[in-house]
Amino acid sequence: MEKGVPMFLVTVLLFALACSQLASASDPSPLQDFCVATKDSKEFVNVESSAITRKVDDFFFSELDKLGISVARIDFAPYGLNPPHTYSHATEIIVVLEGTLYVGFVTSNTDNHLFTKVLKKGDVFVFPIGLIHFQWNMGNTDALVFAALSSHNLGVITIADAIFGANPPINRDVLSKAF
Repeated sequence: MEKGVPMFLVTVLLFALACSQLASASDPSPLQDFCVATKDSKEFVNVESSAITRKVDDFFFSELDKLGISVARIDFAPYGLNPPHTYSHATEIIVVLEGTLYVGFVTSNTDNHLFTKVLKKGDVFVFPIGLIHFQWNMGNTDALVFAALSSHNLGVITIADAIFGANPPINRDVLSKAF
């Protein structure tokens, strides 16, 4: 072997090592893993750059039961429907874990505008407080949704049940005139 070949290989390896430091093929490291609020201020503190010692209680909260938040799991059969309803006391946010849903809500009586969207796995949608809304599994497979609501006392009204299931019934003349 010639003396120049090993020196050439060493040069190429050193050059490759130097270039790998300049151009990385992996994701860059995050600026921080997490940040937490300090009790002394309303600011969030970057844990990596902070001299503040973090403890497990920085990631724990035991007062959720006093906030009145509700969480629900909703399982939809193929073509299953959560019929038009409203919450007088809560905003709802859903996340789709499985399946495909057609969702929507109608604005208040000012313009009665319908907002709809087809949601797939991983999608999130918000239904504003007090507005009539629905969810329909438009697929032939099961759908799974988790919903979080901003109250423990939702004030739920299922529209069709309330109108057509009133006891005693609403006068048919009233219903026919209204619908």
